[in-house]
Amino acid sequence: MRKVLEEGYGFLFESELMDEIVVNGVLRKYPKGEVIIDYHETIKTIPLLIEGAIKILRQDEKGDELALYYLERGDTCSMTLNCCMGSQKSEIRAIVETDTTFISVPVQKMKDWMKKYDSWMAFVFESYNNRFNELLDSIDNLAFHNMHERLHKYLKNKTLVTKSTELNLSHQDIAYDMNTSRVVVSRLLKSLENENLIKLGRNRIQVLDFDAN
Repeated sequence: MRKVLEEGYGFLFESELMDEIVVNGVLRKYPKGEVIIDYHETIKTIPLLIEGAIKILRQDEKGDELALYYLERGDTCSMTLNCCMGSQKSEIRAIVETDTTFISVPVQKMKDWMKKYDSWMAFVFESYNNRFNELLDSIDNLAFHNMHERLHKYLKNKTLVTKSTELNLSHQDIAYDMNTSRVVVSRLLKSLENENLIKLGRNRIQVLDFDAN
């Protein structure tokens, strides 16, 4: 186990922590499609990925699921860490995306190592930060995709109202109408221009695709 641990985490952890992981951890292998953590389960171990990928899912009140992020070599699951810290039941489902090997570490060791090893504390906070950024990216993709369509429709409707494909609008004007920020509008307008759906000028937008359907 020491060899595979060093390959994935040797550059992160000090030797003493590596020794403790070897003593307390269990090397586990799972095939693709296996559920390794499910909703409402009591989490007893923390995974340190050596090989493969794990998909982390979250479920809403209606039972619909959303893929939050993927874990790969050198990762651990921040949602699992969060549940461990708060002694909560699992709020996620973890499914093996590709054949996976990881070291399973007892959760009670997590708090001990937070106090004993700076490298473990840094690893935990870095995991939170990475997952948070991935979640922000996912939210951006969802939000901007929907706003992208809304903005395009808004512009096409404007052409029908004004009976002109040239609109005298500032980015801030659109932001007010759509109840969003000017920064978001500017980003989406540039995206529409790159798709050759509009042409941007100073406080002027030419709608190239003005079919209302």
